[in-house]
Amino acid sequence: MSRNIIFSPEEYYHCYGRGTEKRKIFLNRKDHERFTHLLFVCNSKNTIHLSDYGKKSFDDIFDIDRNETLVDIGAYCLMSNHFHLLIREKEDGNLSLFMQKLMTGYTMYFNKKYDRTGSLFESRFRAQHVDGDEHLKYLFSYINLNPVKMIDSNWKEEGIKNKIEAKKFLQEYIYSSYLDYLGYGRAQKIILNREAFPDYFPNKEDFEEEIYEWLTYVKVEP
Repeated sequence: MSRNIIFSPEEYYHCYGRGTEKRKIFLNRKDHERFTHLLFVCNSKNTIHLSDYGKKSFDDIFDIDRNETLVDIGAYCLMSNHFHLLIREKEDGNLSLFMQKLMTGYTMYFNKKYDRTGSLFESRFRAQHVDGDEHLKYLFSYINLNPVKMIDSNWKEEGIKNKIEAKKFLQEYIYSSYLDYLGYGRAQKIILNREAFPDYFPNKEDFEEEIYEWLTYVKVEP
C-alpha cells in the first residue's frame, strides 16, 4: 500500500498499520481491548482520555459521548502484529488526525505497560484509495476474513483446508467487525457507521453468503 495519495472527503480508504520489524503489537486480551476502545474514543473532534474512565467496564466505555466524529469506520480487524481499517474521510485532515490519535495513543499505552521506548509501528500508517464499488465491497470480506490466516496461513493461495473450522474460528474471534455484521448485539458495534457505506448487506444472510463465497474461493493460476 502507498501513502502517495491525497485524502478527500466522502472517499473511502483501506488503512493499515503494522508493528515495527513486524513485531507483535497485541500480546493479550487487554491490549486488544485497549485498541478497540481507542478506535471508539479517538474518533472524535474532542480529546478523550481513557484514564479518566478507569473504573468503567469494557462495555461502558462505548457509552461515552464523543459528540462529532472525525471519520466513518466501515470495518476493522486486529491481528497480532497489524490492523486493518476501512475508513470514509468526512472532512479534509480528519483521517490523518484520527490515525495519529489512534496510533500515538496505543503506542503510549503499550510502551508504558511493557516498559519500552521508541516507535511501536513501522513509519506512518499505510493507506490505499478504494477505486470503485467492486473494490469497496471486496474489502468488507478481505478485512473480516483476515483472522483465518491464524489457522490457515495459505488459504488464499491453496484454498481452505477445513471450512467448518474456519467458519467456527471467525465466529469466535471477537477482535474484528465480523460479529457486528452477523447481528451480534455487542457494545463495540458503535465503532461502525454502516450508514456511511453502501448497503451491500441488508441482512446477515447476505453478508454470510458473501463471506462464504470468498472463503471457498480458490485462486487458479492461468
